[in-house]
Amino acid sequence: MSGQAIEIGLETVFPDDPIDVLIIGAGIVALAAAQKLQAAGRQVALLERGGVAAATSSGNAGALAFSDILPLATSGKIARVPRWLMDPLGPLSIPPGYALRIAPWLLRFWRAGWADRIASSIAAQVAMMGLAEAEMDRMIAESGLGDLIHPDGSLELYESEAEFQDSLPGWTQRTKAGIAFEHVRGAAMADLQPGLSPQFIAGTFVPGWRNVSDPFIFATRLAADVEGRGGIFLQGEASQVFPQESGARVVLTDGRILAAKQVVVAAGAWSRRLTDLLGDYLPLETERGYNTTLPLGSFDLRRQLIFGAHGFVISRLTTGLRVGGAVELGGLDRPPNFKRSAAMLKKAMGFLPGLSAEGGVQWMGFRPSMPDSLPVIGPSRASPHIVYAFGHGHLGLTQSAGTGRLVADLLNGQPPAIDPAPFRPSRFR
Repeated sequence: MSGQAIEIGLETVFPDDPIDVLIIGAGIVALAAAQKLQAAGRQVALLERGGVAAATSSGNAGALAFSDILPLATSGKIARVPRWLMDPLGPLSIPPGYALRIAPWLLRFWRAGWADRIASSIAAQVAMMGLAEAEMDRMIAESGLGDLIHPDGSLELYESEAEFQDSLPGWTQRTKAGIAFEHVRGAAMADLQPGLSPQFIAGTFVPGWRNVSDPFIFATRLAADVEGRGGIFLQGEASQVFPQESGARVVLTDGRILAAKQVVVAAGAWSRRLTDLLGDYLPLETERGYNTTLPLGSFDLRRQLIFGAHGFVISRLTTGLRVGGAVELGGLDRPPNFKRSAAMLKKAMGFLPGLSAEGGVQWMGFRPSMPDSLPVIGPSRASPHIVYAFGHGHLGLTQSAGTGRLVADLLNGQPPAIDPAPFRPSRFR
């Protein structure tokens, strides 16, 4: 992008040379797309209303969960939903005032749990995870982020034999996908994580699971690499995208207009505000996730612990211990309910009796979630020059590099690395 921005009142345009690729968003998916586009020879600008990775990408659990191939709408999870909803501070909550609004999404979620849909969803996730892992490794190497990766594995824990047995079909699916794991009990489980409550009778260790040292640091380091390769970061909020014959124009809330040859909508949970105006009515919902980050030294955590029956995890970061997860389907506008963070922390203290809960910092973020647990990656119905990349739910960090590769392939007219059909926006028409 050779032309410099010119200020004309409230309007900013690139008159001689439109932006090559304008990415709306600067979270981890947007940053990965920028890096992959740059690697393919494109020039990029990222438009962000806040700061780099200032929203969901800053406070997630830091997991590269390439083994997480099962959709949320499995029969086991759907069976738990009524019980979960009875507890307003439990793993799944829907505020009463939001239930009617979200009913169509819940119907799609229920349908996604039917056997035929589950099989196709798992197949799509297996392909995406394979691509995501390969492209993440490449991005880490090219951007010099290797010092931020910790291959400690994860340990999923079960409180009863029935809970463990219920998990086995999912592990069978992972075996088919070539994912390594080990079921452990007794001393073997204690060796993997000392100090567990005796209420846990079994666990499953996934050695290939990796975590980043801190998701915000990872994202800002990636942003610095993107900027170092010529990427431009613009401050502003997009209010509408208008297709043009040779590209698109993006109108900002302050009246500025940006012209681009191609546009990527990667604004996470806020993406629907743009896609509706383009005629793509996508069932994007907001999972409000909560956590508490405790100071370093709060517990000798050896690896990420997963408490599936309770819907949360505990992650070891270089900046502290993060206790978080759960799902509150409550949209973008309701105030946070930090009682949910406190409830998870209270459970964590019971699960890890030596855990110190002093000095924690609470946080709430918005996960962009689709009812079939698959992201939206592909062109808008309005124009092939506008491509979507959002809706990753809990897997934004994990699938960011794979998504970026698909976006680069689509915008460059290259054969896609994997079949993009399962992720196409038109699947909901």
